[in-house]
Amino acid sequence: MRRQLHRGDRSPKRRTTLTLPADALSDAERIARSRNVTLSTIIAEALTDGLQLRAAAKRGEQVLRAYEQAFAGFSAEELMVLDGIALHPLPAR
Repeated sequence: MRRQLHRGDRSPKRRTTLTLPADALSDAERIARSRNVTLSTIIAEALTDGLQLRAAAKRGEQVLRAYEQAFAGFSAEELMVLDGIALHPLPAR
């Protein structure tokens, strides 16, 4: 499939047909008018932002799993000391 370049834009573009919720499309059209840009620009920005947020959330989950594995053997009190929450030794029970 041949990719086309749009005016002044160096990133490849492809045409597609989407079915979107009417209220979301209306909001996107309103934003496009207010910013004096195309609807395609708004949809592309929203999609890109959403994909970046999803990727960041996935990375965050991976970091949390690695943290949980690395510190699985510590007690709650020991974790507090490691996290810097308890800066002084906890009283003996």
